[in-house]
Amino acid sequence: MYSLANQWGVGVSSAVIAVDGPVASGKTTVGRLLAQRLIYKFLDTGAMYRAITWAALEAGVSPKDGSRLVRLAQEQRMGVVFQQDGQAAVLVDGRDVAAYLREERVEQSVSLVSQVSGVRDILVELQRRLAEEGSIVMAGRDIGTVVLPNAPLKVFLIASVAERARRRHAERQASGHSVSYQDVMEDIAKRDKLDSERKVAPLRPATDAYVMDTDGLSIEMVVGRILEQVRQRQWA
Repeated sequence: MYSLANQWGVGVSSAVIAVDGPVASGKTTVGRLLAQRLIYKFLDTGAMYRAITWAALEAGVSPKDGSRLVRLAQEQRMGVVFQQDGQAAVLVDGRDVAAYLREERVEQSVSLVSQVSGVRDILVELQRRLAEEGSIVMAGRDIGTVVLPNAPLKVFLIASVAERARRRHAERQASGHSVSYQDVMEDIAKRDKLDSERKVAPLRPATDAYVMDTDGLSIEMVVGRILEQVRQRQWA
């Protein structure tokens, strides 16, 4: 069990924080730093969908073949192991697949895979079980609306397409991928459309979410504002 007693004077036990937002809105970076500050575990649920996508591609399963994707998700032993620092490692059949989750082929297919309701049902069940252990920051696209609708704090991060493209382009370049800014921006716009218009768990903020526009804000500023929300709630 993780607990918190920090500069904010907040005592938290078995708490969960949902952080949602569109692609490249900063939810993973913000969520990870927030968890570190709170001494919480952190789970990027997007990594779980990427892991299933990678497994499907490795097995020759089309990201458009819903029934085979569901069978694959049922057959694969997916697990999440939290390290000593609270960070999560996603395992597929006992194998840490972190090194493969940002492959271009995974990037191009994960939105299609994440639209399959049967796949989402399997992963959401696992995500909820992990949240029952408490004291966790969970980031994704449907955490506050579907996975953890009763989370005491739901955060929804937004940013302009141009800003998100700038961030993702810099990230791709840093990791050695040669891609144009225009291509990245078009891909983000396409992902936004798929995520917001899908029939299952469409991307949208929960009605009681704290919505924050991160354009022009540093990571530290964003995390600071969320910590202020934690302090205001004074949950126990």
